[in-house]
Amino acid sequence: MKEKIIKKASELFLNLGFKSVTMDDIAKELGISKKTLYKYFNNKQSLVEETTSTIHNSCFLAIETITEQGFNAIKENFEIKKMFREMFQNASSSPIYQLKKYYPKIHEKTMQKEMVMFSECLKKNVEKGIVEGYYRNDINIELVTKFYFSLVFSIHENTIENYKIPKLEQDVLAYHTRAIATKRGLLELEKQLKNNQI
Repeated sequence: MKEKIIKKASELFLNLGFKSVTMDDIAKELGISKKTLYKYFNNKQSLVEETTSTIHNSCFLAIETITEQGFNAIKENFEIKKMFREMFQNASSSPIYQLKKYYPKIHEKTMQKEMVMFSECLKKNVEKGIVEGYYRNDINIELVTKFYFSLVFSIHENTIENYKIPKLEQDVLAYHTRAIATKRGLLELEKQLKNNQI
């Protein structure tokens, strides 16, 4: 039952917003009593925290699945962006913006986890791109990953309207790639931009 609650809460929070969805709404959607809901979660905050953690883990597993498919480094980044776009396409507003505004402590905890996980993924992508000849070998990998991470999460934390995020994210990805790409990488970037028009 706990997993069912988290799954339904994730769906409702992402589609309607963390603030607007109540414990009543979740109980009604599941066809259970509020008493049953509170048996598993003491309050809405604890449910938001577990739901956020579950979404985070789902994102990580989805990224791992993409990185195991053998795409080149640039295509891999576009595939990851596409996955995120599809995962959050029904969200009414940016989930990260909402967390920051209404659940700052959960937001801070989530961002610490995101920074560790995504920074490692980005670092691996840059290293892979250098080996493949898509990225220059004279770049500071740590600095490049920090810059990109900061830009991406700045979009999510400061953009209310979710529909604006995919285009902004793609612009940042293009900016990031151009900053570190070789001539071969720039050709691949143009190809990916053409194939992934938003």
